[in-house]
Amino acid sequence: MSDFRDLSVAVFGCGHWGKNLVRNFYEIGALSAISDPDPATCQRMEETYGVASGSVDEILARNDIDAVVIAAPAELHHPLAMKALAADKHVYIEKPICLDLKEAREICDTAEHQKKTLMVGHLLQYHPAFLKLKEMVRQGELGKIRYIYSRRQNIGKLRVHENVLWSFAPHDISMVLALAGSAPNKVVGFAGNFLQESISDFATVQMEFPSKIKAHIEASWLNPFKEQRLVVVGADAMAEFNDLADWPEKLKVYRHKARVTDGVPLLDVAEAELVGVEFAEPLRNECEHFLKFIDNNETPFTDGREAVEVLRVLQAGDASKDGWKGVNLS
Repeated sequence: MSDFRDLSVAVFGCGHWGKNLVRNFYEIGALSAISDPDPATCQRMEETYGVASGSVDEILARNDIDAVVIAAPAELHHPLAMKALAADKHVYIEKPICLDLKEAREICDTAEHQKKTLMVGHLLQYHPAFLKLKEMVRQGELGKIRYIYSRRQNIGKLRVHENVLWSFAPHDISMVLALAGSAPNKVVGFAGNFLQESISDFATVQMEFPSKIKAHIEASWLNPFKEQRLVVVGADAMAEFNDLADWPEKLKVYRHKARVTDGVPLLDVAEAELVGVEFAEPLRNECEHFLKFIDNNETPFTDGREAVEVLRVLQAGDASKDGWKGVNLS
């Protein structure tokens, strides 16, 4: 961990996703403790990584723990984050920040009052291909952005406690907000409940931004094939981030030219150009960013306030999904 001062991290929740966070912080050299309600999981982590396990309260009482990583079920995010902040720890929370806007804002306010780093795990914002795409948009390489669409689809990964919008879409919403550079002023949602009456298997969210950018997100776990694709259409060029492609082909630019001349629409189609992106595991990148933000006293670009905006879009999309009525967020 030569790029950071000696920071010590504890991970709360070592299950399906938490175990990946445990591995990464261990490999970075920052892992000092873990906590999980399953004794067998704790024993396995202790044996694999040589760190102590303990209860949440026991770990928070340790003066040598600088930061807490929360990968517990979403309904526990708020109480665990508030406990960690009360114990004067920096906090990383897996997405979503929590399930309630009021509680999310309380976490943010408390972190700011405590002067502690608060970061939310919107993983794809730390993907090297997305970081490059965001840089290209900021530098105007695509021209004025017209619209953005994202598709996150698969067959399976069915849930019984959360619908496909809450399960799949937070990452895509986070990326869209980052590219648009603001929160939307209108959100429209639509969904289909096919397998379970109260759980959506298919959902779309449409957004309109003050800049007039339009965005569309589609999520489904009843799709015949897996797709994880983000497309940005600008006035000068178009870009595609395909996370399922081989690494050299994950980010492409298409310099198609569409125009209207003398009332006639014309289109010049160009070949795709590969954009070179240096390989890095997105989760490792995210974990290292968390430590860097703490070390440099910087505000993460997926901080609590950004996560609140993602949560607002999720709730608005969910509220309007039974009909094509928009939710005005301005």
